[in-house]
Amino acid sequence: MRNVITIALLCLTSGMMNAQEWTTPIIEGYGRIKQFNDVAAQPDTSLEYNIVFDVKDDRELDGVNIGLFKIARLINMLGTGGVSQDKIHIVAAVHGGATFAALNDQKYKEKYNKANPNTELLQLLRDYGVEIYVCAQATASRGISADDLNDNTELGLSAMMVLANYELKGYALMP
Repeated sequence: MRNVITIALLCLTSGMMNAQEWTTPIIEGYGRIKQFNDVAAQPDTSLEYNIVFDVKDDRELDGVNIGLFKIARLINMLGTGGVSQDKIHIVAAVHGGATFAALNDQKYKEKYNKANPNTELLQLLRDYGVEIYVCAQATASRGISADDLNDNTELGLSAMMVLANYELKGYALMP
């Protein structure tokens, strides 16, 4: 019996030591991933990744907007998978409940009594080359002016227009 317990503990300890750690290799601090080399559907380094994200949810994951988190996660997976940055073209259409995630710190603080937790991530995504459009229809309906938005975003006529334009250009839609 004692040997069975010892073997079980060794297996458990060994399994825990081999477990992958969560990392954020490209967009540092955001979009955590675990790398798995022995699974299907790995990034294809021969492809151009033209993707448009529909960022409309106000939910958060790891303290930031879930849609922005997903963009960082995809960049981290693609980069870790060997896809070069020049083959990754990402656009975000921010609207609906996610609109407030695109506020500058001053306006966000006025609304929520704290700095915008998305500010650093918006900067990192923009620095990486992500184009972030905020729906002007959504801002208008929420009383948000262009001056209220984070400097790393651009005002677009509507999220529908951003999504339609980029899908027609061949970008894959990521909901």
